[in-house]
Amino acid sequence: MLTGWMDLDRTFAMMDEYRARLDQMFQDFETGRRFPVYHTTAWPRLNLVDTGEAYLIRAEVPGVAREDLQISGSQESLTLSGERKTELPEGYSVHRQERAPIRFSRTLTFPVKVEVENTRAELKNGILEVSLPKAPEVKPRAIEVHVG
Repeated sequence: MLTGWMDLDRTFAMMDEYRARLDQMFQDFETGRRFPVYHTTAWPRLNLVDTGEAYLIRAEVPGVAREDLQISGSQESLTLSGERKTELPEGYSVHRQERAPIRFSRTLTFPVKVEVENTRAELKNGILEVSLPKAPEVKPRAIEVHVG
């Protein structure tokens, strides 16, 4: 009878170990340590908001210098690309590196046309904010109601 309880304890211990390994796998996936291909495709993280008049993109690009960032677009899409470099001062060695250098390219497509000529981009405190006005023919219009 006692061996039955011990078998149950071993089963729960194995389940705990399995859970811990899954947690570590998801954490490694999130940080890109063991899966660098997946990490680069989801970087930079961003929000895309439709304000009615324009699309507003806020992307997290910490450590990316303005000169290492490229933005290109067409009437249907926008591409953010660049590189985050980690430069080590001369004479120093790395003991721990959690922020690895990364090259990225991310393309967003829009359901309606945008005015690329009037696009505005600003980089401040590691946040890239891009405002893309919608083309005049797709902007919402107010319709006046006449009483007759």
